[in-house]
Amino acid sequence: MKLKKLSAPALLLLPAFVVLAAVIVLPLMFSFYSSFTPFRLTRPETLWVFVGLRNYMTVLGNAEFWIAFGRTVLLLTVALNAEMLLGLGLALLVNKATHGQRLLRTMMMFPMMFSPVLVGFQFKFLFNDNIGFVNNALQSLGLTDQAIPWLIDGNLALLSIIIAEVWSSTAVFAILILAGLLAMPKDPVEAAHVDGCTPWQTFRYVTWPYLMPFAFIAMTIRSLDVARAYDIVKIMTDGGPAKRTELLWTLVGRTAYADARMGLANAMAYVAILLSIVFTVYFFRKLAAARQQIGAEW
Repeated sequence: MKLKKLSAPALLLLPAFVVLAAVIVLPLMFSFYSSFTPFRLTRPETLWVFVGLRNYMTVLGNAEFWIAFGRTVLLLTVALNAEMLLGLGLALLVNKATHGQRLLRTMMMFPMMFSPVLVGFQFKFLFNDNIGFVNNALQSLGLTDQAIPWLIDGNLALLSIIIAEVWSSTAVFAILILAGLLAMPKDPVEAAHVDGCTPWQTFRYVTWPYLMPFAFIAMTIRSLDVARAYDIVKIMTDGGPAKRTELLWTLVGRTAYADARMGLANAMAYVAILLSIVFTVYFFRKLAAARQQIGAEW
């Protein structure tokens, strides 16, 4: 009877474990194994040929992979900083609102409700060089006399992707920072005003240190999203022109499906995952340091 009582929770959880194993664990084990093989989709028999670390050595010596990695880091750096600044500004403005704050918070979340695929199509249309809204607006205002090739020029295409990423995800920073502002005690701010601090000094030395953990939480979440960016880039440029907007995961997708080199693509994916973990650890350390600072000062 005791054994039956002890096994009841395990039996109730067994269907969930079976589903998780079928959907997550087994595919991960298969992909990890195939990363040690020269597996090609067009040659299934290559799945059973073990080549050791050859795929990983190929990835580490592949200039195209590291160029895509550098471009991903550039996108990550620019997008995260822009999103944090815009999100901070939105959160401060909404926090100052005396009426309609709930409506503003709801409106602030709208971009997050759109699918990345839909955002990609939306901005692909906006930046179209012939019928796009951006070019038509610039020409109507007399700011330019010819269409700007937003998605054809390599640098402008990457800028367009950054703008799409910032538009779709600034709300993550805004919501988390606003949560920090709403949870922030009023006494230190009032004490700073009594001591004669200017608004900038109050923000710099009182408000911002308290908000830093919330900002780093948002950075951690968004760094993982941006590091595996695929949908928006695939829809807007498909890594072009001439691979000038190729990111890590678009490179993995092209290697796996366009080139049919699934074993090499899985090795690329696992190297990319390890690099993403490094960024995550960095942001978690920053978060821990910010929490310690708050504990010491507050």
